[in-house]
Amino acid sequence: MTDTKTPITIAYGDGIGPEIMEATLAILEDAGAQIQPEVIEIGEKVYTRGIKNGIEESSWESLMRTKCFLKAPITTPQGGGFKSLNVTIRKAMAMFANVRPCVSYAPFVRAPQTTMNMVIIRENEEDLYAGIEHQQTDNVVQCLKLISQTGSERIIRYAFEYARANNRKKVTCISKDNIMKMTDGLFHKTFRRIAEEYPNIENSHMIVDIGAAKIAARPDMFDVVVTENLYGDILSDIAAEVAGSVGLCGSANIGKHGAMFEAIHGSAPDITGQGIANPSGLLHGALMMLQHIGQNTVAETIHNAWLKTLEDGIHTGDIYSDEHSTARVNTKDFTKAVIERLGARPEKLTAVDYAASGAKPAAIPDVSFPVRGDKKLVGIDVFVHGDDNMTPDALAGRLTSLQLAQLKLSSIDSRGLLVWPEATALQEHSDHWRCRFVSANEDDSVTHDNLIDLLMQVRKAGFDFIKTENLYSFNGEKAFTVAQGQ
Repeated sequence: MTDTKTPITIAYGDGIGPEIMEATLAILEDAGAQIQPEVIEIGEKVYTRGIKNGIEESSWESLMRTKCFLKAPITTPQGGGFKSLNVTIRKAMAMFANVRPCVSYAPFVRAPQTTMNMVIIRENEEDLYAGIEHQQTDNVVQCLKLISQTGSERIIRYAFEYARANNRKKVTCISKDNIMKMTDGLFHKTFRRIAEEYPNIENSHMIVDIGAAKIAARPDMFDVVVTENLYGDILSDIAAEVAGSVGLCGSANIGKHGAMFEAIHGSAPDITGQGIANPSGLLHGALMMLQHIGQNTVAETIHNAWLKTLEDGIHTGDIYSDEHSTARVNTKDFTKAVIERLGARPEKLTAVDYAASGAKPAAIPDVSFPVRGDKKLVGIDVFVHGDDNMTPDALAGRLTSLQLAQLKLSSIDSRGLLVWPEATALQEHSDHWRCRFVSANEDDSVTHDNLIDLLMQVRKAGFDFIKTENLYSFNGEKAFTVAQGQ
């Protein structure tokens, strides 16, 4: 251990945050962690001062300098345009990887599945969590799902590097590429390519619905899971609950420009101030932080003391059971019990040995943008806010009467379901139509001027176009999907 203290930024957060942060820091101090905390204020109090992202400019200076953030849970006000602070910090500091270990501590913590010992590695910056949403008509809103090749490659490589660094044997990719063939398809295709570079690590793929079911029913099938942002958020909570309690799990957010460590649970306003909160989730986040800054010995000492505390049946109310608990304790007494056991090791639960397990930070991969391909503009999707009494045939009749030199109407769909030239099902009323125009000659490309001319005519014809998407081919292959039923 070095005598030089590592500066870290800490935030006490909202709700039970101050209680569990105080407990966590007390354990770290007694264990000899060489850290120099710098306190910033974030969350509800900052939001209520009118700062929409929940963090003041002065706090960024500490974060950017220490590049290490231990954060208690916060409360984000509902509505009013307030942005998630977690997402803001992750994206601002390029923390592309969310790492969530989920372990069962049965029988001392009741668990639906006693074999849980997996790590879920979740892409942290894109997918639907980009938060790009629009209301397009009175009836329809949209949320854009953005998946990049570089983002996919970075998180997938990190997952394999994590497995290698921590002696994990298998990486499972979870996606929904049977439905979202381009976005999730890109993620899965990237996984298959990168897996070939790690022949000593087993790999597999599952569709997210059956993957979630298997995590709940057969967690022994998994070791490291890598997945997209939304799926990872959901799956990690499933895994944590199946392991015994969401309240026991911490997480790390890792990137080239910094790292953030936290509990995965929220601010729990219903028990705030009662002194009964379990600090274990934030403590596990702090253990990941200590490993990140090279203080493995301290982390190992705390982790084994915590395991011994569980084993001795000293439990907060959220994990208390008549069968395996010897004392129901509050936050301060649980903290005291962990501190009293520093230096002890569990006898029935498996003690951690970071050196023997090979636990170390995973390499953060460098990725390159793909080589620019042969890109050809071949058409445009024009989304129209129409009269909800308009039929697809009437809409098509008006659009086909437009005087277009290079484009023709090829299809109309409503929320992805084909309604013209052939309807695939009986249609409800709609005010949201996607009208696809393609090159009048299949072998020809079109120009942006052609698209501008089309949009001018659509507007002159009295239509409200609410969104457009250009249609391209890349290297001779269509780079867009067709409507359901087409």
